[in-house]
Amino acid sequence: MNKLILMRHGQSEWNRLNLFTGWVDIPLSGQGIKEALAGGDRIKDIPIDIIFTTSLMRAQMTAMLAMSRHSSGKTPVILHPQQSRLKEWGKIYGKSAEEACIPVICAWELNERMYGELQGLNKAETAEKFGAEQVRIWRRSFDIPPPNGESLKMTAARSIPYFEENILPCLLEGKNVFVSAHGNSLRSILMYLDKLSPEEVLNLELATGEPIFYTFQNGKIARE
Repeated sequence: MNKLILMRHGQSEWNRLNLFTGWVDIPLSGQGIKEALAGGDRIKDIPIDIIFTTSLMRAQMTAMLAMSRHSSGKTPVILHPQQSRLKEWGKIYGKSAEEACIPVICAWELNERMYGELQGLNKAETAEKFGAEQVRIWRRSFDIPPPNGESLKMTAARSIPYFEENILPCLLEGKNVFVSAHGNSLRSILMYLDKLSPEEVLNLELATGEPIFYTFQNGKIARE
């Protein structure tokens, strides 16, 4: 039996300011740092074989801060397979050092939903400008995107195939996997894992910095 751990990043600076963030690369707030560390305390005694995160720093910060609490003492190392120079120059030659590392893979496919022309706008002010019902539709409908942005359906169209093609094989190999990502990309993955309908997933709320645990056994995934 091996484990899958999913964690939404800690509060970001724009979460704190109630701004639409999407793909704008914003760091964690002070509160978000505390949340990431607290999440790390909850997973510190679970062996971690590989980490998946996104191309956005708030998810990467969360992964690194959480792993700073880990009892293994191993070091997370970001891999750069698509950048040949970084891959070549970042090679580890010390065997003991390599054995004490945990590979970290950053994938844009796990990024947050892209909010298009809402990015950087205050959520309350946007509701006043466009109407609360219109903003609710943009935020909570399954297949209606904000202007020049992504719907949850569009986010799922990239995050679920990535999970199937890259994360699921690691689970099949018996590895314990830690995924640090975002509210909407993780909602998409939870929809897939828990077999939720588009209507059911709209009511799914994920707390920042709170790990969600699944067990993987005999080819089947079950939430703990």
